[in-house]
Amino acid sequence: MSGQNISLLALNGTAAGAITTCHFVTPGFAEAGAGANTLGVCRQTAVLGDKITVDVLGTAVVEAGAAVNAGDSLMTDATGRALTWAVSGAKVALALQAATAAGQLIEVLLIPNVA
Repeated sequence: MSGQNISLLALNGTAAGAITTCHFVTPGFAEAGAGANTLGVCRQTAVLGDKITVDVLGTAVVEAGAAVNAGDSLMTDATGRALTWAVSGAKVALALQAATAAGQLIEVLLIPNVA
């Protein structure tokens, strides 16, 4: 599990709903759904209206939604966690570390993406 990241660009915004720390968020600052296009990874837990910081370029620490291998292309699950990309949905990151189960924190390389 990782606690490190190298953020090259972080953007601030206002949470459009509840967001869990280390989950992917959309360009509208909402927690990402399954296969969603993402802006980046939120640094803190937030509720509607909270100011948040999102890591957009570089590496970020994200919560895995299932086991993933280092080197896997990643997409989002229904709650904004990282899953191995499954041929559909936006590729949002590249796993730099493996996770053996859901809930583990891993470092990822963020990928600018379009669904």
